[in-house]
Amino acid sequence: MPLTETKSLAIIDLFLKELEQEATTTRKMLAVVPNDKYDWQPHPKSMSIKRLATHIGELPSWISMTLTTEELDFAANPYQQPNIDTTHDLLAYFERSYAAGKAALEKATEEQLLHNWTLRNGEEIYSVSTKAEVIRMSFSQLIHHRAQLGVFLRLLNVPIPGSYGPSADDLSF
Repeated sequence: MPLTETKSLAIIDLFLKELEQEATTTRKMLAVVPNDKYDWQPHPKSMSIKRLATHIGELPSWISMTLTTEELDFAANPYQQPNIDTTHDLLAYFERSYAAGKAALEKATEEQLLHNWTLRNGEEIYSVSTKAEVIRMSFSQLIHHRAQLGVFLRLLNVPIPGSYGPSADDLSF
């Protein structure tokens, strides 16, 4: 059975609902990042908190990038993170990224979601997926990296806010 406009709106509505839910949880996690720990990393192969938290902050903007482009070529567009050194600036960055992702989703159509999107580095193709799959992957990346940040913060004895229910720090034992 072909997808109808009604089903299209249902998919986009589901994405919008998930984006809003994950944004609420992400805000709580980003808000507890200590300003004096941005350069900390748990292991030499790990990202610093600054790099990780900034990446989390940008992930909702992947939605708008995916919907407005056909590919990302790292060879033509080397990755450069903005320099964010405070939790206030981190939360503001996240809010801009969230607003861009949400606005793009609100304007999206089923047809756009079905188009392919490519991630590459010059001639080396990392993946080709539908735009819907890339949007779904951006949610997965947000959740994955937010959990990583939770581990980093736990190692620093920062109380962790709950994600899908209370955390151990929210409960009294």
